[in-house]
Amino acid sequence: MQYWLMKSEPETFGIDDLAACPKGTDHWDGVRNYQARNMMRDQMRAGDRVLFYHSNTKVPGIVGIAEVVREGYPDHTAFDPDAKYYDPKSDPDKPRWYMVDVKFVRKLKRTISLQELKEEHADALEDLPLLRRGNRLSIMPVTAQQWEYILGLES
Repeated sequence: MQYWLMKSEPETFGIDDLAACPKGTDHWDGVRNYQARNMMRDQMRAGDRVLFYHSNTKVPGIVGIAEVVREGYPDHTAFDPDAKYYDPKSDPDKPRWYMVDVKFVRKLKRTISLQELKEEHADALEDLPLLRRGNRLSIMPVTAQQWEYILGLES
């Protein structure tokens, strides 16, 4: 099993939106960064666990846990001219963009804020990509040790 952190803006699609989906499951579409795309396409596997992170909000932070339930497949929103994430250069016969399906597992007991991670836990999480200066990826790997450490902060 691998571990990931996936960022989403709560006004666009938050942890409550995922929980409200049928069977608590939805596709993670709209990723338009090649490095993040490659992780979804080549590395993410069913059963992998995800830290659900709310970004671009008053208190950005980790708010819940999800699970990858379908491995990478072409992001159909890239082919739809009416879709927000339409990409005219993406071709269904040779897709440029991919997505995975994720399922809601649970909300955390509290938000573990980015500020807390940076100010109080930076030494223990020094290799966490989220804490690296300039890291803007919406999907990033998390080690098993980082996963356990972060969940230990929940209570």
